[in-house]
Amino acid sequence: MIKLRSILKEAGLSEAFATSKDLQNTIKLLSGKKKILLLTTSNRFDIPGEPKDIPKSTQLAEVVQKALGSKAVLLDVSKLKIHPCEGNISRADGNSCGVKDSLLKDKKKDPSGYHRCWASINNSDDELWKITKELFESDAVVFFASVRWGQSNGFYQKLIERLSWIENRHTTLQEDNVVKNIATGFICIGQNWNGEVVVDTQKKVHEFFGFQTPKELYWNWQYTKDEEDETQESYKKSAVEFKEKFKIK
Repeated sequence: MIKLRSILKEAGLSEAFATSKDLQNTIKLLSGKKKILLLTTSNRFDIPGEPKDIPKSTQLAEVVQKALGSKAVLLDVSKLKIHPCEGNISRADGNSCGVKDSLLKDKKKDPSGYHRCWASINNSDDELWKITKELFESDAVVFFASVRWGQSNGFYQKLIERLSWIENRHTTLQEDNVVKNIATGFICIGQNWNGEVVVDTQKKVHEFFGFQTPKELYWNWQYTKDEEDETQESYKKSAVEFKEKFKIK
């Protein structure tokens, strides 16, 4: 806890800034890592002439980044051009996801030599490499997502599907697990339904991938457990309570 206080103080925050026990534990664990990748996956449309609306999950990621300083890199997945997964795992002629022939042969985009994805080769404008380049240089990666219709949002889902070759490499292809030393996390924000289930599901997905999955990096915040509460008042109160809960200005 002493180390956590020092980190928050250096970031210009008081200890009370991280009032959520879950957020405190997340920052404390990540503070022991050398390089952390934070990936936000929720989005908003900027309305001309009105204040910018930042997704709640992105606000949390910014809090974590500020607390950790220069060791944390934050990327907004919703701003990147990422093509859909091509479904090569389930081809009639066999599973060709992540095979050696799908290697992205570009030292700038793939300095680790681990990036194997046909969609990256078949689409010259694909930007998945901007994520994997950072990921393979990090010892922790945390996904920040929103719950939409009881599932993780579409940007996250597209991303995790496009990373299937990481899992396929050490399962079906029986090669080495290139993420075994990387810790991962999934933090999501929802309004009224299924948040805990979404977190549990994605933790299991990350385990399948071969990441380390410390419990301190998996949690969700949800305004209400009343799944029938769809009032305008509820959504407005949610935004206020969230900021109060995590002391976000």
